[in-house]
Amino acid sequence: MSRLKEAFQKANGALLIGYITAGDPTPEKTPKIAEALIRGGVDILELGLPFSDPIADGPTIQAASLRALKAGTTPMKVLEIAKKIRSKHDVPLVVMTYYNPVLQNELRKFFSAAKNAGVDGFIIPDLPVEEATDYKKAAIEYGLDTIFLASPATSNERLEKIVKATSGFLYLVSRFGVTGAQTSVADSTVKLIKRVQHSTAGKIPLAVGFGISKPEHVKTVIYAGADAAIVGSAFINTIEKNGKNMLTVLEATAQELKRAAKKLA
Repeated sequence: MSRLKEAFQKANGALLIGYITAGDPTPEKTPKIAEALIRGGVDILELGLPFSDPIADGPTIQAASLRALKAGTTPMKVLEIAKKIRSKHDVPLVVMTYYNPVLQNELRKFFSAAKNAGVDGFIIPDLPVEEATDYKKAAIEYGLDTIFLASPATSNERLEKIVKATSGFLYLVSRFGVTGAQTSVADSTVKLIKRVQHSTAGKIPLAVGFGISKPEHVKTVIYAGADAAIVGSAFINTIEKNGKNMLTVLEATAQELKRAAKKLA
């Protein structure tokens, strides 16, 4: 059984998935940041692989990618970071990247290195399910989950294809636009979750991201039917400040968000 499947099966309530950009502010600090989030209750950790043209990301994560690239973070360096985290923790590790860096590093060679580093799966926003046959075949070969995304624009017919193809969990983009913290969760997002949950129930866990940054956001999406809430920008904003108490604040923020998920158990 994969770590992702086991995490959802053993969950006491909904899961908290934390996203950070690997290498931000430096590759050396990322494992410490990861440890702070895990101590705080993050159940699954997403490591963003910095890319020069992150089309799905808003200003916060774009800036984090730029900082990571300037710090010398490469795709293979991200896998080294994952390996350091894996050496101390058993939480599922998912790499979120675009397809270009994967192809540049040769698909099967990169998957082999990722598996050896303890990575459990990949999220690739710019890889449509219709063009992912060879990719998914290679991922299965190396025991890696392929996590596809659905959005408000996804038709019910296409959603069924995505649900059949995805493994680990389905990543639901909660709204149109790019990543970034929001002040509230829109009613349209709640309706979207309920619509998608009809297709995922009993088949694949549903995780909701984009704009989830506060405990009340976590409560809202989980109450609507999500199995996990994905939080990124709220953590990255703290990392950007990079104060002396950064790790303490990250841990406390994760604890608060995780408590919000547990209250609905």
